[in-house]
Amino acid sequence: MQLVDCSPERHAGAILDLLNDAILHSTALYEYTPRPPQSMDAWFAGKRQGGFPVIGLEHEGRLAGFASYGSFRAYPAFKYSVEHSVYVHADYRGRGVGRTLLQALIERARQHQRHLLVGAIDAGNAASIALHTGLGFVHAGTLPQAGFKFGRWLDLAFYQLTLDTPEAPADG
Repeated sequence: MQLVDCSPERHAGAILDLLNDAILHSTALYEYTPRPPQSMDAWFAGKRQGGFPVIGLEHEGRLAGFASYGSFRAYPAFKYSVEHSVYVHADYRGRGVGRTLLQALIERARQHQRHLLVGAIDAGNAASIALHTGLGFVHAGTLPQAGFKFGRWLDLAFYQLTLDTPEAPADG
């Protein structure tokens, strides 16, 4: 398997498929309706504009999964904090894809002088919680009944990893 920087031309369709699968069949995304293909233009533009990575893991030309991060909150004092996500194709789950992607994303966050990675995880997603805690993330709190999907209330758990970067944090 090979790590790649995802591009809209090459990966938008596969990323959209992963996101829509999560919307329709899981609580990884608290959305109800699949995203349309044209939504990927704005999604990639937002990543590019923010300087946020989209890292993929390919196996024989197929996208096994991807990871990315974006703004945690839209206030200047949060500029060193990012909220990330990792999605793995069903055919590749349990094979270390998520771990490889999250490790690469952590390294990219260090390179980009980020300080805090935040994962907002459905509290019932034991696999994602195990992945995060296995890489040093700590539980930072849970919002009970934060979402409602599939006829039930969902608790949203926050996990964070604090990095030793940036080297010279500054206001402004």
